[in-house]
Amino acid sequence: MAASYNALHHNPSPYGTGDPQYTESQSGFITPNSPPKKRTSNWIKFGIPALIIIIIAAVVGGVVGSRKSNESSSTSGSKGSDAAASSAASAKLAAGRFAVSTDSQFMVPVYPSTTNTAAFTTPTFAPSSAKNSWPEDTFKPSSPNVLTTRPDRPRLIAPAYKWQALPNLIQNDPYLKGWNDTIFGNATAYFGLPPVVYHMDGDSGILDNAREIKMRIKAFAYVYRMTNDTKWVDRCWAEVQNAFTFGPATDKWNTMHFLDTAEFSAALGIAYDWLYDLWTADQKTQIRGALIQWGLQPGLSVFTPGASFGWWKTNITGNWNCVCNGGLTLASLAILGDDTTGVASQLLGFTVDNAKQNCANAVVDDGTWAETANYWYFGTTGHAEMSSALLTATGSHYGLLDVNANFFRTGQYHMYAYGPTSLFNYGDHGPNKFSTTANAMFLYSKSYNQPSFSLFQREQVDAAEPWSMFWYDPTVTGAFWDNAALDHFFDNSLDQWASMRSSWTDGNALFVAIKAGRNQGHQTHNDLDVGDFVLDALGTRWAGELGSGDYLSANYFTSDAQDADRWQYYRKMTEGQNTMLVGGGNQNVLALPSVKHDSSGTAQGSSTVMNIPGDSTAFWTTDMSSAYFNSSSMKRGVRLLNARRQVLLQDEINAQAGVQWRMHTNATVVTDGTTATLTLDGQTMKVSILNAPSGAGFTTSDAVRLVPNPTHPDQPNPGVTVLIIDLPAGTYNLQVLFNPQWPGMTDSDFVTPPSVALDSWSLTSHN
Repeated sequence: MAASYNALHHNPSPYGTGDPQYTESQSGFITPNSPPKKRTSNWIKFGIPALIIIIIAAVVGGVVGSRKSNESSSTSGSKGSDAAASSAASAKLAAGRFAVSTDSQFMVPVYPSTTNTAAFTTPTFAPSSAKNSWPEDTFKPSSPNVLTTRPDRPRLIAPAYKWQALPNLIQNDPYLKGWNDTIFGNATAYFGLPPVVYHMDGDSGILDNAREIKMRIKAFAYVYRMTNDTKWVDRCWAEVQNAFTFGPATDKWNTMHFLDTAEFSAALGIAYDWLYDLWTADQKTQIRGALIQWGLQPGLSVFTPGASFGWWKTNITGNWNCVCNGGLTLASLAILGDDTTGVASQLLGFTVDNAKQNCANAVVDDGTWAETANYWYFGTTGHAEMSSALLTATGSHYGLLDVNANFFRTGQYHMYAYGPTSLFNYGDHGPNKFSTTANAMFLYSKSYNQPSFSLFQREQVDAAEPWSMFWYDPTVTGAFWDNAALDHFFDNSLDQWASMRSSWTDGNALFVAIKAGRNQGHQTHNDLDVGDFVLDALGTRWAGELGSGDYLSANYFTSDAQDADRWQYYRKMTEGQNTMLVGGGNQNVLALPSVKHDSSGTAQGSSTVMNIPGDSTAFWTTDMSSAYFNSSSMKRGVRLLNARRQVLLQDEINAQAGVQWRMHTNATVVTDGTTATLTLDGQTMKVSILNAPSGAGFTTSDAVRLVPNPTHPDQPNPGVTVLIIDLPAGTYNLQVLFNPQWPGMTDSDFVTPPSVALDSWSLTSHN
């Protein structure tokens, strides 16, 4: 049965079961922007569930080692004197949370239009004080050993000394206070719900169940430790017992889809450790027994030859390796010393090294996550949980944080993948996130001396959950956008993508992201999408992504070879992307495109209001000829014009079959020959073909396959229109100009750029 993506949004409130009218002063929640927009974007329904799933499942209320610290002025923590940092810290407390609300449609932070030079300063970590910093951990083994744990509990992520310090920090940090209130609100909402209902979702298993139970256990255990009210322990036990009942007696946690096993293991490991002193001897025996029988023993079998469910342990640089090793590690550390079977200690002899060889290499040298921008969430959560648990429990991460010298760059990748509305969400977006968030950014911020990571993430709607309370360093000060470059280019051949914008803090800003890269090598989560792009302006997304197909579709993940069934589904095939289609066929999976780019280097200052210089621009071009059959040459370029208020998309084509330019949009589209007027969310975008080739003009269609294929049925894409330019075989220079209708601009304020061959593009070529 096809997966129902509408079911992901069953609650009409973007805050799940909470009251969105609470103010920050009442609850610590970030209130939604008012008035809310009148419609819900289908990019939320189908393309960007990353935040929405987190919100519905977990957010009731609101929302790089030091050796690398000098590489970027926008992320360095080394600038400024101690006095200046202390002043900034005081200003932060006076200003409160920088975001004033959360946008109701896209659930992104809304920043004030103001200059606050006192608080909005260069990102840094201020000098420590009793009010704003964690005390030093006294557990410092001289020779850390994965089998030797700290003497006190909890061991995992939140040692006792941090629990003791937390109340004081909450009183002195507006972010910790807000998150704490939201966690309490979430726990209260979960408390009244029945235990998670078992549901086997075909090949996707019981992963949703596992992650929801983990999310609840974290919340219940957190609130108990903050209140000493044992009703939360009792409610946690009900959820733990519920996990004992799942599935058949021989394989309760579904080892054939080992992500499920790993997340159940992590959940019960957290429960065992965080509430260790509250469990009776019998309860501990039951939890250990479940963990060993249904989690750790199968995990140990993975590392023996011939295991039928351990494919993820070999050459898998993606979220599976991170999540599976992470869950097994947390559970093993939790019961280490109490486990008389020796399974936990044996397993720890495998998981750490295996994660270093695989999980840690899911970040390529430019920081891009090897799968997709959405799978970054799953992978980094698993990696961060494992790294943090090892550090707190045993005193070392054993190289997991630094074996990949470029891992620190992945925080920058995540920041640039975000536009004013949402992610550049190419490829698959994954299942429900529940306890999966971007809060690894807090751990990476301190571990890699990158304060901007923390400053960026603390404003996001998914920040309010227990891991944040212990990974966040309250000494961080400044604004992530201060001196942050508007453009960044990621050049590793696996992805080759660009991020260009007009502001970091204006929800109406222009944003273009575009990619080339290889069509294989993404753990079978990619699309055939060389040349694909998204476009934001005026507070909405004009060109967007459809996201995942139906994960239960036949052979959806089996192969990424040229003839794979995966490429028969609309959302994965070239037809379903914002790129060129030649001869109606899919792109070549063996494509090896090349890219060129440049930027004026414009960076934002401390103000949330950007004044863009007239000569500020950026461009990116790709030779994507290798991605196409029936074409001797295919090049694409995008550039920002007119002080970043217009966008030019140019394609140079020499094709021996018919060509189709395609862009997916939620807008209402009216075409008139070589012009198209798009309206969406009360805003207007005008699109025109410049120097139009003979016969060129815009048409539209529904987002469905050109040729139906009843053997590979698609889920529908309601509300999505495809804007199309059709051309016969031939040689063309196709230039499409996007003019967002900015308030206060007249037709005379827009520019018509000259026609310049892509190979001749430069920063001044279109002046």
